[in-house]
Amino acid sequence: MSNDANAAAHLSNAALGALPEEVARPTYDRSSVTPGVMHFGVGNFHRSHQAMYIDALMNQGKALDWGICGVGVMPRDAQMRDALSHSDHLYTLVLKHPDGSRDVRVIGSIVDFLYAPDDPEKVIEQLASPQIRIVSLTVTEGGYNFDPSTGEFRLDNPAIAADLEGKAAPTTAFGLIVAGLKRRRERGIEPFTIMSCDNIQGNGEMAHKSFTAYAKADDPEFAQWLETHVSFPNSMVDRITPVTTDEDRAEVAELLGGVTDDWPVVAEPFTQWALEDSFPDGRPPLEDVGVQVVEDVEPYELMKLRLLNASHQGIAYFGWLLGYRLVDEAASDELLARYLRAYMDSEATPTLQPVPGVDLDQYKDTLIERFTNSEVRDTVARLAAESSDRIPKWLVPVIKENLAADRPVELSAAMVASWARYDEGVDEQGEPIEIVDQLADELKALAQQQADDRLAFVKNTKLFGDLAADERFTKPYVWALDSLRDNGARKTLELLVG
Repeated sequence: MSNDANAAAHLSNAALGALPEEVARPTYDRSSVTPGVMHFGVGNFHRSHQAMYIDALMNQGKALDWGICGVGVMPRDAQMRDALSHSDHLYTLVLKHPDGSRDVRVIGSIVDFLYAPDDPEKVIEQLASPQIRIVSLTVTEGGYNFDPSTGEFRLDNPAIAADLEGKAAPTTAFGLIVAGLKRRRERGIEPFTIMSCDNIQGNGEMAHKSFTAYAKADDPEFAQWLETHVSFPNSMVDRITPVTTDEDRAEVAELLGGVTDDWPVVAEPFTQWALEDSFPDGRPPLEDVGVQVVEDVEPYELMKLRLLNASHQGIAYFGWLLGYRLVDEAASDELLARYLRAYMDSEATPTLQPVPGVDLDQYKDTLIERFTNSEVRDTVARLAAESSDRIPKWLVPVIKENLAADRPVELSAAMVASWARYDEGVDEQGEPIEIVDQLADELKALAQQQADDRLAFVKNTKLFGDLAADERFTKPYVWALDSLRDNGARKTLELLVG
């Protein structure tokens, strides 16, 4: 291809041969790949993680019957449909190393994408195909539709209620997947495995609970069959994958020798996946590409959620109040890094189980290194978004376990206080903070009552349970909140760990 033609080219099967030699690409015949997985929630993380692992298997000549058919149900998923269809479902994954070097790879494991609002019947019929043996999910912590205060599946969710009413084709992942399972049962086809890949402790159990609750409301007899026959393995997934920027798109076009990609993915080099081996209808040989296929995922998921994810929350609010907007800059602040490591060592680690094959001290060292990777350019704002889905699942359990064992919670309480201070909606320079959260209005209103009632924010039992009634938590919490408001974030961190 000439340079002029190359400059105008867009990523596609036909363009693969024109890519620079150093760009890795599928070595398998994509026309021979058939879908064995349907994935709901195709975003950057799925493409940097699960789809990457399956592509690696295919490059070994394996798992060609485990191609991925993506499914979108949300309005924003139309953009992913368009981006993938424009590139023959190929996309570029760029791993950004701290030294500035890049690993560039075109991923080919996604072979189709169905946008459910276009044709829900087509999605259900594909779900009913015997070829499909796994349905996987990255629908975010909030996508499992549980009320954080009661722990019950929200049947009053308007979209769920409409699906259960049954007057129109289903629009939610629950409605579509259950309809697909029903059709398989009617046709005598083995049920697929439902595999959650979301950042939730016991994500398989959470998926099991939510799909069973939906099915019971829809058809109690079918719900019994689902509980007995459908497997929901737990998993722990890990790779820092920021939002794709226009600068990333420009860099990818340069790395691809002028070939453009509408929606590439950038990520850190580190990746980990621990997966419970519970797949009655088979699975790809993921252990051949580094996945830890284990009997019990819980030690791995607790390690990740309570060390990495909870520490991200520490970076989010303290980092923003300190004036940082990029994660690597915040984590490179020696004082904030010392606070994060102290939290990991003294409060998170005592709540963990032994993790087979993992040196926890080395893992914690690696986390700080990952946070400070300046090439990834992850944003503090991304970490601070949707905190009401995150703090209750990642940090509150640490606090409660430590209180039950009569261990200190000062650093965790300060992290909660930093969230409460952040949600007042104004930073230390008097500039507005945009709170991105499904409960944003409620949280901001509570945070703005703190001048009169220091415990207003943590009296929200939906998020914190009864923590506001335990002085062992409220005493360090109120101290940290007062210090943040009176002294600022830097002085507060100095007093905590200086």
